[in-house]
Amino acid sequence: MQTLGKEERLKKRKVIEALFKNGKAISANPVRLIWAEMEDKTGKFPLQAGFSVSKRNFKKAVDRNKCKRLMREAFRKNKTGIYEFLEANDLHYSILFIYTQKEIAPYKSVEEKIILAIRRFEEELKKKIEKK
Repeated sequence: MQTLGKEERLKKRKVIEALFKNGKAISANPVRLIWAEMEDKTGKFPLQAGFSVSKRNFKKAVDRNKCKRLMREAFRKNKTGIYEFLEANDLHYSILFIYTQKEIAPYKSVEEKIILAIRRFEEELKKKIEKK
């Protein structure tokens, strides 16, 4: 199922602030992925995702929204693998994608970097599981 519903989106300000304070990060230029384990594990989905673009890099809201749309679409199409992994290991995480480049990249390159960031995130989780 390739949707990105309301419950899958990261919206709570406290959770987002906690991500910036305590989260770990991965960079796959032009995308930066910050993640942290969810405190509230009652949700239906194992992952909540947020998407952010700096006002400093893109003055016009139209451009910021386009970047967020590109990232959301790339994530929506490629989330099944990480969802399966998280559900199999009964993990719940919050992630935030931040667009760091100063120009709007073509969709293909954004999608490649989102996939790369998700793969690296999954590898980090596998390492964490093996340590336990």
